[in-house]
Amino acid sequence: MADTLDSLETRPPEQRERELMARLPKLVAQAQTAPGWSRILEGVDAASITSREALAKLPVTRKSELKGLQHMLPPFGGLTSTAPRQLGRIFMSPGPIFDPEGRGTDWWRFARPMYAAGVRAGGLLQNCFSYHFTPAAFMVEGGAARIGCTVIPAGVGQTELQVQAMAELKPDTYVGTPSFLKLIIEKARETGADIGSVKRAVVSAEALPESLRQWFAEHGVQDVVQTYGSADVGNIAYETKTGGKVNPGLVLDEEVVLEIVRPGSGEPVAPGEVGEVVVTVFNPDYPLVRFATGDLSAVLTDAAPSPCGRTNTRIRGWMGRADQTTKVRAMFVHPSQVHEITRRHPQVLKARLVVSGRIADEVMTLHCEVSDPSAQNAAADIVATIRDVTKLRGEVQFAASGSLPNDGKIIDDIRDYS
Repeated sequence: MADTLDSLETRPPEQRERELMARLPKLVAQAQTAPGWSRILEGVDAASITSREALAKLPVTRKSELKGLQHMLPPFGGLTSTAPRQLGRIFMSPGPIFDPEGRGTDWWRFARPMYAAGVRAGGLLQNCFSYHFTPAAFMVEGGAARIGCTVIPAGVGQTELQVQAMAELKPDTYVGTPSFLKLIIEKARETGADIGSVKRAVVSAEALPESLRQWFAEHGVQDVVQTYGSADVGNIAYETKTGGKVNPGLVLDEEVVLEIVRPGSGEPVAPGEVGEVVVTVFNPDYPLVRFATGDLSAVLTDAAPSPCGRTNTRIRGWMGRADQTTKVRAMFVHPSQVHEITRRHPQVLKARLVVSGRIADEVMTLHCEVSDPSAQNAAADIVATIRDVTKLRGEVQFAASGSLPNDGKIIDDIRDYS
């Protein structure tokens, strides 16, 4: 039997899907009690949202829109179903963007990634996420309280004190960014301090290249796994290990419905195709319905469950940003405009706008996948649509179905900036 936080992680996939879909109507109804969501979901019959197909017809709300929404209806854009002064904490990220935290146990759902990393009751972890205005440190606190381990609230900075705390208190786990862990290890080596008690690390907020993971292993921290989440959503997905080996992909959180959509649209892509991460989150205070994170990822199409025994969907992790907006001859060009062009021409299966040349002398070329060669007769019409939608001149180049790279790029800016 898999060593998991609870039985939800090992549910048969069909059971999980059935239970998540059955919860959607209540979530949408909960959201509609908040003024912001009431406007976004106006006219939606909550009781009818019982499938992924129905969910995919609802509007996408993008993380990039939060600042504007919150400015119109402070502090949270009318997206919380709990009154601001009934919450547990309010955080402020640059922008500013305000993030709520309710009073529930493990509100950010961070116990799952920590438990999967090997954190257990009675453990001692050094929490090196910031406690200043942002929620990451409190995500760790909530997860630690649920598991039953003790936290050293170290925060960020003061590397010598971090080393001293590790040397004297001997925590078994580090939680924070991978770059800061590297700084701590280097300071310990410089001063001759023994921080060998730290055998495990849960890292997030930055990329973790395999070369750095290997460096950690060579310097005594054998078990390093990463989580993927955000200040709005909390935990989204996390790595697991089996027999000392990191398993492929990141396992999705049990309270999240994941969609991968084509950037600039709300249309789900085919399984395995790279697109924007959109999540619907069952949160008692901050219901998120089709919330677009702005991150690119893809679902692993391997039908077998993770070797760790968890049966939820796995994703490839963070693969870049979905907002590929660029500026051409003083005009912004957005992925949503590329989507609008292809929407008007159904014979185009997939498209990528390539901007080449030099600044002030660039060329826009829309590369279009088509399955029917006769579709190329529509080139002039597509060129006209490019000009109508973007107000810029563009060319069209046709490609065979499936020939464009599967990297989530809708706009590829390859101009010479030298």
